[in-house]
Amino acid sequence: MIDSVHHEHTETVRSSGGLATFGHKERLRGNRNHYTTKMKAFTLLAIIVIAQAHRSNATLLIQGPTKPVMENDDVTLECLVSNSEVNISQVHFEKFSKYMNKWYRLEEGYMYHRCYPRFTLKREADSLLLTISQIHSYFHKGLYRCVMDNATATDNSSQPLAITVNYMRDVSVYDVSSYSRDFIKGSLSVTVGKDVEVECSTSASEAPRYSWQKYGVDWILPSSKLKLKNVKMEDSGVYSCTAEHPSVASLKKSYNISITVVPASSRDYQSWYSSTNVMLMTSGAGLVLLLMILVMTLFLVRRAKQAKSTKGPIDDHSQKKPIYKASAESLPSTCGDKQPLV
Repeated sequence: MIDSVHHEHTETVRSSGGLATFGHKERLRGNRNHYTTKMKAFTLLAIIVIAQAHRSNATLLIQGPTKPVMENDDVTLECLVSNSEVNISQVHFEKFSKYMNKWYRLEEGYMYHRCYPRFTLKREADSLLLTISQIHSYFHKGLYRCVMDNATATDNSSQPLAITVNYMRDVSVYDVSSYSRDFIKGSLSVTVGKDVEVECSTSASEAPRYSWQKYGVDWILPSSKLKLKNVKMEDSGVYSCTAEHPSVASLKKSYNISITVVPASSRDYQSWYSSTNVMLMTSGAGLVLLLMILVMTLFLVRRAKQAKSTKGPIDDHSQKKPIYKASAESLPSTCGDKQPLV
């Protein structure tokens, strides 16, 4: 009995010690969570205060177009000041150059217009205007900002404004089934039973979406390539490739080609006719060149003969002969011949 009571007392003490230890750990964990919560709240409050202070100190704003900018549009950017103490005459525009990896100032001048053409600056009472005429993606897209001349100010520049110039060039179609990847100018002849593959491409501010369609047939192929295997006569027709801009629905370009499937004999005759024309043209050019060489040779030979015939006998030492005193040649002459007597 005593042993059982002692055992129960021991278990109670152990249990009490365990409860005390567990409670102490819970209090420590609660204090740590409370401290973490307070730190998070303080950090969030500091971020809000800093952001509010930055917003209250911001004095320069830049405004641009509110709709998508298309190539060749006229675009105007405007610098505004929210602080009446700032003089707009001390504000200028800057553009970021990704090639030089730095901001450079936009000013009126010959050198500026060479690197950055078709822009004008205009100062008004409370704003500075930058007007870009016929905006071009190569020269004008990028980041712009307004900057105060006093570079030591706390907030001396506005937030950058990104200008995206949307464009799409004309569509071109190529015969990729040939080794030379020939450009298709409007029509393509294919022998019946052959495979043909054509591809259309263009350049745009964003990767365009391509689709192929055949006139008179209710199907659309969402791809830049059109491949016809084992073509038949009924595959002849007009095919159209359409390129669509993913962001600007109005930017859409198309190109039509006419595919004509011809019999093998007709194709062979056409190939023979084409090769014959090439051979005739090459032979004609060779004959013209040979004729020019012959004419030039005859001209040079005749000129050399004329130059040789102009020399007199007195210049030719082989034609000289002695004059004897008793001969008729030794008599005085009225021609003034001064050749000495031998």
